[in-house]
Amino acid sequence: MVKHVILWTLKDSLSDEEKKSVKAGIKEGLEGLAGQIPGLTDIHVYTNGLASSNADVMLDSTFTDEDSLKGYAVHPKHVAVADGKVRPYTATRTCLDYEI
Repeated sequence: MVKHVILWTLKDSLSDEEKKSVKAGIKEGLEGLAGQIPGLTDIHVYTNGLASSNADVMLDSTFTDEDSLKGYAVHPKHVAVADGKVRPYTATRTCLDYEI
């Protein structure tokens, strides 16, 4: 099994209302990939960090193996969510992939 964890910081130019809407869109879009991507066994998006956080959104996902993760990265359904709901609104992205 492979974990794929991402932390995003949203662009400073977004208003609080825009950030709230963007977070909801990211959560809906990515969690909507459950059952759609071969090898993706679990996916959760967290958007309500504590005040001590320095990221706005966290993706916590699990794949059967590294090849499944690689397939996810280029899968058209994932790319559509990433290009439409994530990348236009994020300033920074930090990723950690590891075996469990």
